[in-house]
Amino acid sequence: MTSLLDEFATHVRLRPAAVALHDRGVDYTYGELFERCQRLAGWMSVNGVREGDRVALLLPNSLEYVIAYLAVFQVGGIVVGLNPQTTANELAAILGHADPVLVVAHERVVELAAEGLAQSCPAGLRFLLIVGRLDGRPLPSTIVALPFDDAVAARPAEEVRAEVAQIIYTSGTTGRPKGVVLSHRNLMANCRSIVRYLHLTPQDSVLVVLPFFYSYGNSLLFTHLATGGKLVLAPDFVFWNTVLDSLERHAVTGFSGVPATYALLLRKSDIRRRSLPALRYLTCAGGAMPETHVAELRRAIPYARLFLMYGQTEATARLSTLLPEDLDRKPGSIGRGIDGVSLRVLNERGEPVQPGEVGEIVASGDNVMLGYWRDSEATQRVLRADGLHTGDLAHVDDEGFIYVDGRRDDQIKSGAYRINPQEIEEILLELPGIGEAAVVGVKDEIWGEIPVAYVVASESADDLAETAWNYCRERLPRHKQPRFVRVLEKLPRTASGKVQRAVLRAQWPTDSTGRRAPAPMACGET
Repeated sequence: MTSLLDEFATHVRLRPAAVALHDRGVDYTYGELFERCQRLAGWMSVNGVREGDRVALLLPNSLEYVIAYLAVFQVGGIVVGLNPQTTANELAAILGHADPVLVVAHERVVELAAEGLAQSCPAGLRFLLIVGRLDGRPLPSTIVALPFDDAVAARPAEEVRAEVAQIIYTSGTTGRPKGVVLSHRNLMANCRSIVRYLHLTPQDSVLVVLPFFYSYGNSLLFTHLATGGKLVLAPDFVFWNTVLDSLERHAVTGFSGVPATYALLLRKSDIRRRSLPALRYLTCAGGAMPETHVAELRRAIPYARLFLMYGQTEATARLSTLLPEDLDRKPGSIGRGIDGVSLRVLNERGEPVQPGEVGEIVASGDNVMLGYWRDSEATQRVLRADGLHTGDLAHVDDEGFIYVDGRRDDQIKSGAYRINPQEIEEILLELPGIGEAAVVGVKDEIWGEIPVAYVVASESADDLAETAWNYCRERLPRHKQPRFVRVLEKLPRTASGKVQRAVLRAQWPTDSTGRRAPAPMACGET
């Protein structure tokens, strides 16, 4: 199978003057990007980066990220994209686990990198390339620090055809992040499927607000460079009207976000008053978009086709999509498997469920990961003979459309009931004044678990918690009613925008005896 480098080289040869990337006010052509990639790859080769070596990118979305990403592929290395806003403890753990030979970091996170390396310095790490200014910060004596712009070689490196392309660390909503190992075959298989259903061409462009180290953001980089399109990078500090300004100024044809992205656009920008005639499509993944937001978004931008998508990092990015033409007749569905993906919902006996019966989503296809990096036990738990076990519970209708009923880990077990928190969240989001909602189960001495709700106000509202609780009491059966509602300024989220339910459960207050303390929240009976 061809790799991204093959597709990229085709566009370099046929359209070298076409713009591949816009970053910080500057356009970079395919020819310029190729030349810079070759110089860095040559430096990597001269300095001993070999097939299978890991190269960590501790960078924001930038020209330098894209150059380094392609250069690592050129020498047969493995890209490890890292969150530049992570903590030193988590960085140390990931670096120790991935054991890179080279780290490329931005000057703004050199302190973070130094602190992480002080805690755990990988045995094979030899170089630290800094994008920006070197400040002389002390590093382990075994590491040579150089400016990124000095890492050039006169001769380009020979391309090395490797199997493994990338390790993406999962966002860790429930525990320690795991390294998902993806091959070039995985990446290209998913890329081609996405390109087909979005009908991407060299005339397409995308405004990128999602980080490249996240699998969804990574897919934007991949699909647009593979098709000869254009990546327009949003500024690091996003004001939501500036996002709309960028869409308009660059005549961008596509925009991608997680549900929180669109919630913020709907609440914090004047999207309803803008005209963006070039905008051809919108995509949303990384969780379920509330139906109220789906309706609002479609009213705000009726001319852009909305694709609601489902996937996992372990499946490279994408597993299914609900096409725009099915939004009205299949509300709440994640659609059906994309080209090249077999998506089934299986019961506990491993048999396909009947319509309406709940089971687990199991996927197979060339996009499914090779496994978790240096974790055979975790790999064996999810990669089985019948495919990738996603941990997502779902049911199907009589046309094969899939509806997610929540994560196995998210289901609330209250007495004899199993409660899907998403159902309660949808009810809460119907209430004017609530912009975001998350429901989790917390321990209870009588019921085992009880549902509690956290909400974020979209506008100033008095007694919102009590109003929300009463609203749920009127619309939900007793066992599904949140026993408590708490108002937060914002929900804790991962870098990829997913709600950190484990953090919300841990935040639940306790008194000195360990019993759950309701104050200062609106509460119901237990």
